[in-house]
Amino acid sequence: MRKLKNVIIISISIVFIGCGTSKYKKRDITNDVMLEIYNEIKTPYKYGLVMVPTDNSYKMDCPSVFKKDGKWYMTYLIFEGRGYETWLAESDDLLHWKHLGKVMSFSKDSTEWDVNQKAGYIALQDPTWGGSYEWKKYDDKYWMSYFGGNTTGYEAGILSMGMAYSENLPTTAHEFKRLPEPVLSPHDSNVKWWDNSTMYKSSVIRDVAKETGHEFIMYYNARGDSINPAKGAERIAMAVSNDMKQWERYGDKPLINHHKGISGDAFIQRINNTWVMFYFGAFWTGWDQGAFNRFAVSNDLIHWKDWEGDDLINSTEDYDNLFAHKSFVVKDNGIVYHFYCAVNKKQQRGIAVATSKDIGKSNLHFVKLDDEKK
Repeated sequence: MRKLKNVIIISISIVFIGCGTSKYKKRDITNDVMLEIYNEIKTPYKYGLVMVPTDNSYKMDCPSVFKKDGKWYMTYLIFEGRGYETWLAESDDLLHWKHLGKVMSFSKDSTEWDVNQKAGYIALQDPTWGGSYEWKKYDDKYWMSYFGGNTTGYEAGILSMGMAYSENLPTTAHEFKRLPEPVLSPHDSNVKWWDNSTMYKSSVIRDVAKETGHEFIMYYNARGDSINPAKGAERIAMAVSNDMKQWERYGDKPLINHHKGISGDAFIQRINNTWVMFYFGAFWTGWDQGAFNRFAVSNDLIHWKDWEGDDLINSTEDYDNLFAHKSFVVKDNGIVYHFYCAVNKKQQRGIAVATSKDIGKSNLHFVKLDDEKK
């Protein structure tokens, strides 16, 4: 009997050790798996605009969606000429949204490194496809990664990566606190060739299985080049951390690199026992190609296989006929909602959604320009 107990104890220990080192199963990322993922995430029905500026003095950009106590919330960016600020909205149905206020505003202190740019994105969200979409805490804080800078204008100047946090629920509009200095910057002494010019959107997840040997992963896009940094392509790279405050670049090359144009704005989900990175591409074959949403798949969060089929989202409508890009994708009650930034040829910019099922059409439209009112 004692020997049997020992066997049971040993077996249980092995199970717990296994769970501690590798929570997720790994699948071979074959072409069949890629097609399976595409069929799961495709959203052929464009519902239309769900967030638009009330006048043409500003533009809306970069949605991030989370859920709390049965209600949906969205952080998003507003650009009004000076730079980016980060705002919050709420919804009961993912289609109709109410503005709540700012969560990261322009600084009053002109000496701060991010005085004129604070473009924030929620961090450590539950990545489970069709899951809770909860914004999870670390160290009793809700975290946002953001890119910031001190130059005025649209994504102008040298932009660096910062981290912000709050001890309060993120479902009410309030100012997040910020670490005093950037956590990654083109000015760093250990800067890489792919991020030695400027940095853009970041997306932070928890590396439960510690595939990288670290607790947290930041996917970020940056522009750079070994010869002419300002003329380089924009690529998606990785950084890692164990405390959300100290970050270091990971690997010796970017994860997603099309060598021309832009590959950016990664958003990670766990779908059918695989990791899926939604991202956007732009200008790979020239300016006329515009901007469009794509995806890549991984079994270890480090090595990514690019989808080679049709775009998930591209320009087809009057409201997105210039750019249709910057994904945030969730599945709720059997329907996939693909939020994206829609830009028309008049340079009006808002947030639209496409779905996996036909749920009708939005009645929102961009405000008419002055010359259209005559």
